[in-house]
Amino acid sequence: KEGLFILNQFSNPDNYEAHIKTTGPEIWKDTNGGITHFVSAMGTTGTIMGASIYLKSKNPSVQIVGCQPTEESAIPGIRRWPKEYLPKIYDPTRVDKVIDIDQADAVRRTRELAQQEGIFVGMSTGGAFHAALQLVNEIEEGVIVFIACDRGDRYLSSNLFG
Repeated sequence: KEGLFILNQFSNPDNYEAHIKTTGPEIWKDTNGGITHFVSAMGTTGTIMGASIYLKSKNPSVQIVGCQPTEESAIPGIRRWPKEYLPKIYDPTRVDKVIDIDQADAVRRTRELAQQEGIFVGMSTGGAFHAALQLVNEIEEGVIVFIACDRGDRYLSSNLFG
């Protein structure tokens, strides 16, 4: 239709390119190039794709870790994509590991971030935080960065914060 423009974040390369230009360089700079693991929820997959491209260009050994809900979980902002519906921008070779997140763990971690750290976010961030904490127990040393990809005000009318 004339005058209509669809951004289509699931197949638009601008989605991940924004993270090549911004997110990746900011993480690299803020960790002085010391990042060893990058954890991100996988919704549109733009963040994880772009950050992966940038971080791996700087150090191919940086581990890229994606988060998806378990089969029975519903976590707003992240999806468990059936193969036939994966976003066109997603390249599985750019993700080293995928961690399944249970909805109850995402909720618990979201509440912990708000109550203990004063970080007011939603469940997809809680899920990424949970995955990052799992990694802490799996590695001997490293610098783990996870993305706080949403905000808590979207959940004020839900029971997320009780």
